[in-house]
Amino acid sequence: MSPSWRDRLPAGLRPYTEREPLAALLLGMSSGFPYAMIGATLTTRLAQDGIDKRSVTAFSLAFLVYNLKFLWAPLIDSARLPGLSYLGQRLSWLCVTALLVVMALSALAFGDPRTELGWVAIAAVGVGVAGASFDIVIDAFRIESLRSDQLGVGSGMSQYGWRIGSVAAGSLALLVATYSNWTLSYLLCAVFVLPALIAGFWLGEPARHRPALQTQGMSALWQSISGPIREFFQRHGAWLVLLFVLLHKIGDTLANLTLRLLLNDLGFSNEEIATWDVGLGFFAYLTGIFLGGVLYSSLGMKRSVLLALILMAVSNLSFAWLAHNGHSNTLLAFTIGFENVASGIGGVVVVAYLSALCNLAFTATQFALLSAAASVIGRLITGTTAGQMIESFGYVNFYLFTTAVALPGVVLYLYLLRSGAVEQSLGRAASATASSGSSSRQSDESTEIQPRG
Repeated sequence: MSPSWRDRLPAGLRPYTEREPLAALLLGMSSGFPYAMIGATLTTRLAQDGIDKRSVTAFSLAFLVYNLKFLWAPLIDSARLPGLSYLGQRLSWLCVTALLVVMALSALAFGDPRTELGWVAIAAVGVGVAGASFDIVIDAFRIESLRSDQLGVGSGMSQYGWRIGSVAAGSLALLVATYSNWTLSYLLCAVFVLPALIAGFWLGEPARHRPALQTQGMSALWQSISGPIREFFQRHGAWLVLLFVLLHKIGDTLANLTLRLLLNDLGFSNEEIATWDVGLGFFAYLTGIFLGGVLYSSLGMKRSVLLALILMAVSNLSFAWLAHNGHSNTLLAFTIGFENVASGIGGVVVVAYLSALCNLAFTATQFALLSAAASVIGRLITGTTAGQMIESFGYVNFYLFTTAVALPGVVLYLYLLRSGAVEQSLGRAASATASSGSSSRQSDESTEIQPRG
């Protein structure tokens, strides 16, 4: 029998052509687009409708829902949906949460920010809740569908899918809004729920690689959350590490969640934003991911994390430079390229560090909590005071401020390095990469931290 086309491929490429990793790519595409709809896309829409900066930045609070999804994940993990049980636990929830995303997105589409700002805010939170629930199901579906030898490849395909979905949806929304209106643009973007549904029915209900969580009352639920927390704080330097996690991303989050306000006020068109912020940003971020892997391998975790923190802090200066010089496609390309390369590097090495902090007995819970802590302060500040700060002392000084608030995280990490707390605070996941399937599962779960704020 002659070899198939897959057999003729180099051994390193064959896993990427298998059904399960390809399905992970499709699942990632659907996972990324709701995030984009209430992120930069909504910021652009509100700014173009003349909404004041304080109100625009307040919408970033909708992202906080993603930080809290671990609270209702056990329900989705264990509850069976009446009337749909014949589809299976995961597939039925995939269909229902996809429908919820479409409904919430439709509500956001038909709201007019100029006359119904309160309704638009409620709809944005609704998209956040539906999108976070969609994420819970997608993550479980992906992990349980992949074989142990596919988990690493599947994780990478999922990350690429997330970026493709967010970029494609963001670009489509901007272009349709330019030639038609925002209502139609949001409705058309609802089509991005289809990749996950296609993947779900293509693969079918996954075999459960681990038993479903059983609902045993509030006491059991509390123990499932408090146990991992107690274990973490028993380590040397745990409080300082937590402080670092809380501080290190504030400047990056503030800068990224306000970028579309800057671009609107500098007079960049939707086509220019789609070309540079969305298009170039996509390829620059992928470049950063590649460089992050190279740096991690060559410098090791400790030094590569320090370099990533410095690059992410310095990249905010490029925003200040753009704000000072005004409308310039050349400078915008440099700013977007620099920031996304830095974010891509950080997305690899900093996530690797946060993953290493997890105990393998509590990987999912500890990483969910750490990833929530990594962005929650920046989002709270953005949602409550960023717009006021921009109005008070201008874009240039605001972005200089975001650079300054990034420095304490760098200084604290240097202290953790010198004191030895970086090594002493690591969980058992850091020394268990040789365990069968463990490192792949950890890498897969680390996709919870997403790029661009």
